[in-house]
Amino acid sequence: MTKTNGYAIRTSALTKEYEQGVRAVDALDLVVEANSVFALLGPNGAGKTTTVSMLTTLLPPTSGTALVAGSDVLDDPGGVRRKIGVTFQETVLDDALTGRQALDHHGRLYGLSRSARRERARELLALTELEDAADRQIKKYSGGMKRRLELIRGLMTDPEILFLDEPTLGVDPQNRARIGDHILRLKERRGMTVLLTTHDLDEAARLADTVGIVDEGRLVVVGSPDELIAEMGDDSMHVQGEAPSDAFATAAGALDFVTEVVPTDSGVQLGVDSGDRRLTEVVRLAAEVGYPIEAISVARPTLGDVFLKYTGRALRD
Repeated sequence: MTKTNGYAIRTSALTKEYEQGVRAVDALDLVVEANSVFALLGPNGAGKTTTVSMLTTLLPPTSGTALVAGSDVLDDPGGVRRKIGVTFQETVLDDALTGRQALDHHGRLYGLSRSARRERARELLALTELEDAADRQIKKYSGGMKRRLELIRGLMTDPEILFLDEPTLGVDPQNRARIGDHILRLKERRGMTVLLTTHDLDEAARLADTVGIVDEGRLVVVGSPDELIAEMGDDSMHVQGEAPSDAFATAAGALDFVTEVVPTDSGVQLGVDSGDRRLTEVVRLAAEVGYPIEAISVARPTLGDVFLKYTGRALRD
């Protein structure tokens, strides 16, 4: 394992700018500790995939620096590639091959010996419960099986850092849980560092040691899921209505039991203590300021509430 003073990835002012001054990633300072799972969250278009593409040497940064497993992505891209594994959003498997052949071909590309390829394939197929399908053509695999095969193909070279871009995209809950378990096993048993992007906030809360939320190319908050959720207050109250909510939001912010007021596309999100006991007071206040309520709900805070707090909107298309 490369010695990097406790971190596996470190960026400084990492920036990717396209034509007409559009910045997909804007001066990103990111630290991912070694032997951890880091979840990079954000709306579509926030810069997550561009960040991963730069860290995996697929895109050159416009400016700034990035060290991955001790190697600079610009000065030593080959050194980076030798130490990482990558699984992309889109499946890039050759359907005409069997699962075992796909793993073997990937190992050959990286110069693994025949015996090493066989042993790694055997071990990884067992890890993801694909032994029975190993000699079946990939075109006969289910979506979940293909995602699991994608995952272990990235592990054939025993990387120090594994990048997973939407690893459970489009798979059913059972396979999503299986893949999540495999990710945790990689960290616990192999000491591997995992950086994943996901739109599944429950998945991020379950798997990640640290979460970073990006929006408009900038890192807006970072911390453990528990820390970020704790900052939201005791309960989250969502008050929905079609009328402009400015007056209601201002009045609600003056209540002594309201700790947070976040306008959303459909109304207002409030951080409150003992939310169930405050419903009557909130409804009365809305009537006083002329804000007709269409729906109101109370829930314990989640990572989704943290997401809304820092991006101001739900996941966008």
